[in-house]
Amino acid sequence: MGGVCSRKRSQLVHEDDSFQTSTRFSKTSSFKWLLLTLPRSNSDVSRKGQGKGPGRCPSLMELCVAKACEDIDKYSSFSVLPRDLSQQIFNELVESNRLTETSLETFRDCALQDIYLGEYPGVNDTWMEVVASQRHSLLSVDISCSEVTDSGLYLLRDCPNMQSLTCNYCDQISEHGLGILSGLSYLTSLSFKRSDGVTPEGMKAFANLVNLVNLDLERCLKIHGGLVHLKGLRNLESLNMRYCNNVVDSDIKYLSDLTNLKELQLSCCRITDLGVSYLRGLSKLTHLNLEGCPVTSACLEAISGLASLVVLNLSRCGIYGEGCENFQGLKKLKVLNLGFNNITDECLVHLKELINLESLNLDSCKVGDEGLLHLKGLVLLKSLELSDTEVGSNGLQHLSGLRNLESINLSFTLVTDTGMKKISALNSLKSVNLDNRQITDVGLAALTSLTGLTHLDLFGARITDYSTSCFRFFKNLQSLEVCGGLITDAGVKNIKDLKALKQLNLSQNVNLTDKTLELISGIIPPCQDDIVMSVPSSCLALLLSHDCPVCRLDCFSLTECLQHSCIECWPPPPEGSAEPALAVT
Repeated sequence: MGGVCSRKRSQLVHEDDSFQTSTRFSKTSSFKWLLLTLPRSNSDVSRKGQGKGPGRCPSLMELCVAKACEDIDKYSSFSVLPRDLSQQIFNELVESNRLTETSLETFRDCALQDIYLGEYPGVNDTWMEVVASQRHSLLSVDISCSEVTDSGLYLLRDCPNMQSLTCNYCDQISEHGLGILSGLSYLTSLSFKRSDGVTPEGMKAFANLVNLVNLDLERCLKIHGGLVHLKGLRNLESLNMRYCNNVVDSDIKYLSDLTNLKELQLSCCRITDLGVSYLRGLSKLTHLNLEGCPVTSACLEAISGLASLVVLNLSRCGIYGEGCENFQGLKKLKVLNLGFNNITDECLVHLKELINLESLNLDSCKVGDEGLLHLKGLVLLKSLELSDTEVGSNGLQHLSGLRNLESINLSFTLVTDTGMKKISALNSLKSVNLDNRQITDVGLAALTSLTGLTHLDLFGARITDYSTSCFRFFKNLQSLEVCGGLITDAGVKNIKDLKALKQLNLSQNVNLTDKTLELISGIIPPCQDDIVMSVPSSCLALLLSHDCPVCRLDCFSLTECLQHSCIECWPPPPEGSAEPALAVT
């Protein structure tokens, strides 16, 4: 299904959580999953002073902070300043990427409380001397992606009141360096993503962190055998061990006494149904992620006892029909992900009592029109994922009562233009994915009543210039993909008036010319800072000229048809520059 101009995602679903993946390791691809690695912008008083409305006069404090940052080389120490003022100056220097090893010395012994240097360039052990000089005042530190070693981390022994420490992707910290943590007993939040230093030996220090509430060990691949040191952390509420693929059933046994756990992330661990059985006593658990774990429907019996569950992710597991009746007891469930399992129409019978569901993912399941009949009573549903299922146009009639539905994905299904009439009455819809070669101009015309749409994906749909006039009904669109190959410059004229657009993908429309660049250059005002555009390489000639009208846009990608190579125009050319700055990827 779909044809060559469509695409199918096979990546694991990454749920939103409080621990963000470092942009240092993000990858660029089609903007549907794009994580932009943008440098810190140079902040200024005019931007900070805008507040609730443009042109607002900056406050006296903002002016003082801006002046101090401007003249930072004139000062040797801020230790005599009030702590809150020193903190704001420090934060501004970091945000504007102007903090250097030299200017950092200005903040020695300033009693700063928060030092966030995650992903900041050049951070090493020398910087840690100034960080540690804050002593008892220091409450939180982030040195993610730094070159800090065990020696630098050891300096934090003089900061016993620390409550939060983040050392994600710190490759130079070993299991020996973790020993310092045993003296930081007031820590409530600790994050060591992708650290080879987190080993059973290094984790011995965790046993003393009795106040710990949040622990993030995502992608730590050497923690097998170390979870025994967590069994006394009775205050722990959130534990993230996603992609720790050496964690097995015997490790999970030590979590059974952590009765205050509310969130447990175990995706892609090597735990089976036996490991899940050790979670029976975690009655306060509200979030459980088992995506990609080799569990089967047999684990549902243990999960059914977790009556407080609000979010359950069983995507890419071995879930099948037998045992699905155990879902019925999870009355508080709001988010359920069953994607990429052997779920059939018969399984969906057991979901109809989950009346609090707001999000249901059935991506690539073996469900069809009859299965949707069992969903008609889930009137609180806001998001429904049906991509790559056997659902057709007839089945959509069962969704007519889902008046709260805001997002629906019908890509790679059997839905045709006829089905568009059935969802056109769902006026709450904000996001519709129709990456489907069976959708044509007729189907798009049927959706014009959905004036609240903010995201519309027609990636593989056969949309021509004729129906692009329908876009004028979607004035709130922030994201639009039309990549079926049938759009020309004439059709782009109907897109240029979508003033709310932040993402536009026109790749694979090989008949576009330089005229398209001229048309879309007026979409985004100069102050917009997160625009993403993708057009075919047939527009290359104008983009490479210094007269390119889109070079003022902060992020512009030009995608080669079918080959996904791109040329990015970033950042905007400096004032007075004759040539745009181009980065070839």
